[in-house]
Amino acid sequence: MNRIGVIGIVIEDLSQVHQINEILHEHGQIIIGRMGIPYKTRNISVISIIVDGTTDLIGSLSGKLGTISGVTVKSALTKKIFED
Repeated sequence: MNRIGVIGIVIEDLSQVHQINEILHEHGQIIIGRMGIPYKTRNISVISIIVDGTTDLIGSLSGKLGTISGVTVKSALTKKIFED
């Protein structure tokens, strides 16, 4: 039983981008789309990830991202549960 959602990622420490991309690759099966915006004026990047997966898989992804220093992560999921 899946939910659809968005994960917002704000990267203040750009040296962490490689680690973030590795985690996103590991969870590629639940990622529907991704948009990344480098905000060079402020020396940060913002990524939005659209996901379709179980709450456990989505929680795993956002949890792993949230442990990275210099990275802030927030998630919003549908209340509706979708059957495969």
